[in-house]
Amino acid sequence: MKKVDIETSWYELLKDEFEKDYFLKLRKFIKNEYKTKHIFPHPKNIFKAFELTPVNDVKVVILGQDPYHGPNQAHGLAFSVQEDIKIPPSLSNIYKELYDDLNIPIKRSGNLESWAKQGVLLLNSVLTVESGKANSHKNIGWEKFTESVISLISKKKGILVFLLWGSYAHKKEDFIESNNHLILKSVHPSPLSAYNGFFGCKHFSKANNFLKKNNIKEIVW
Repeated sequence: MKKVDIETSWYELLKDEFEKDYFLKLRKFIKNEYKTKHIFPHPKNIFKAFELTPVNDVKVVILGQDPYHGPNQAHGLAFSVQEDIKIPPSLSNIYKELYDDLNIPIKRSGNLESWAKQGVLLLNSVLTVESGKANSHKNIGWEKFTESVISLISKKKGILVFLLWGSYAHKKEDFIESNNHLILKSVHPSPLSAYNGFFGCKHFSKANNFLKKNNIKEIVW
């Protein structure tokens, strides 16, 4: 099987993972899924988060669950959608909190590539999904892979901010190595839970204050 097509620094960090039995089975399964079903995101965007945020650039990690499963939404970045696509409810609530926290005007675009290019790793736990079927690719190996990503990047980098929103993301705290990182937790920004603690969490200003304190350039959210 040919080499995994992922950004070079991530390949170096994860190359042992790519040789493990579970990942080889995962690759084979996903390859067949793309041949036989309508899968998101486009294959070239599966590792988009890694492409836009190389290992040495990572400052903040935001954990999502699995990609959006509607047409033209997912493009490999957690919570983000492609240009000219309606902003999903959770992202709309993220923008509302940004406005309340840092007075940042609510954006018309749901594309978060500008965050990724500044060092925000927008990592879904599961990196693919079948069209119209949320969580259709859970428990096939992606979780094991992304948990290894969290573990390895937290060991590699001395100072990081982890934003864990919702009970699913909270469970990933177990894979964060080192006590030097800032871990911020709240409920999910979904309309079902945002009013129970996401609004008012001030995670964006807290993240930037932590980065600034450690002489790391802040994120322009």
